[in-house]
Amino acid sequence: MTLRIEAIQYSEAAFASILAEAERADGAFMLRVRDEWVSGAQRFDRPGEFLLGVFDSERLVAVGGVSNDPYSAEPGLGRVRHVYVLEALRRRGIARMLMNEIIARARGHFTLLRLRTRSAAAAALYENLGFVRVDGNDETHRLTLR
Repeated sequence: MTLRIEAIQYSEAAFASILAEAERADGAFMLRVRDEWVSGAQRFDRPGEFLLGVFDSERLVAVGGVSNDPYSAEPGLGRVRHVYVLEALRRRGIARMLMNEIIARARGHFTLLRLRTRSAAAAALYENLGFVRVDGNDETHRLTLR
């Protein structure tokens, strides 16, 4: 498997397998990527924002991005959004690779990254990458970038 990460935009064709799987599983947050993109509410196009895709050949196997945090107007606050890896490819280091790229790209634009997860496995990954667990209404983890 040869993986590459690149900035992407939402498209029905590219996201089809991820959205189909997310609909069957507990991935409703992935459906928001589609809904927010189509409505124009979130297109990861403001300064510092990005949406990344991990590709195996031409197949999209994972996604994740950063936006300005919608829960706070505080400058320099970024939100890790929609991190998802196809179930068949989990536990192969893809999420770690993707998150390392997300953190690297966010460093030049944000001073703090926040996220929220309900998954114990995802929480363990984030904590292993340096995120600190917090008890907040709008976040479960945060990472200071500067």
